[in-house]
Amino acid sequence: MVGRRANRTRVAKREPLTPEQLEARARWQARWNLPILVAALLPLFLTSPKLPIVEIAVGVGSWLVFVIDLYVQRRIVPDYLRRRRGRIDMAIVVLTFPYYLIPGISGAAAILLLARLGRVVRVLLATGGLRRFAARLGKVATIAGLVVIVASLGAYEAEHPTNPGFATIGDALWWGIVTLTTVGYGDIVPKTPAGRVAGTAIMFTGVAVLGVLAGSLASLFRITETADEQAAAATPGTPETAPPLHQELVALRSQLQAIESRLGDAADRARSETG
Repeated sequence: MVGRRANRTRVAKREPLTPEQLEARARWQARWNLPILVAALLPLFLTSPKLPIVEIAVGVGSWLVFVIDLYVQRRIVPDYLRRRRGRIDMAIVVLTFPYYLIPGISGAAAILLLARLGRVVRVLLATGGLRRFAARLGKVATIAGLVVIVASLGAYEAEHPTNPGFATIGDALWWGIVTLTTVGYGDIVPKTPAGRVAGTAIMFTGVAVLGVLAGSLASLFRITETADEQAAAATPGTPETAPPLHQELVALRSQLQAIESRLGDAADRARSETG
């Protein structure tokens, strides 16, 4: 029995996806990854008992998003449920089912939360751009962390003697992190020139980090064009694929060359007749 299961697993692994299946799955993921992320994260922020109807609607809607994704993946790859990725998606669909709608059944909030977060991780891994995303943010995060630490310590040295908000180094680091994220609670405010200079440095660093983060997320989920697509768009096309204006210019240039050739022939004939 164990041998047969092992053989079935090997056979399933030996059957790679066809180019058509890979292309169809890539198109579907590029279109559906954002709804999946919204469906996985939005219910985490709607836990107020004052909005039970909205909470139920969002929970059911997010589960339907997972079901639709599983159905489409199954249509693209017929043996999707026998593959590891398909089994993970099927388990998430089962775990995220809104059991709390059934009377007498109390849903396990922790399991539901882990299942939704697991779906987010699965989406990030499926995009194929997670490594590029982490590599791009790695250096930026390191530089931002160093700026926060150095600027916070500098502000602590300048503010601690006169500003009660900077009572400890932890308070200074809290102020640095809040300033970096551009939240700006205002609970701790530097008053000395050195502290304000440190705060300005953290502010500019925070703006740069948010810009890099937005660009990385857009590239990760293919919201913007990739570098290869931009290079292909910038490469001049052939006369068959060139823009209409370029084709018209080429045709006009050919006509001018033909007219110039005819005028030269006429001039030669005129000289021979007069001579």
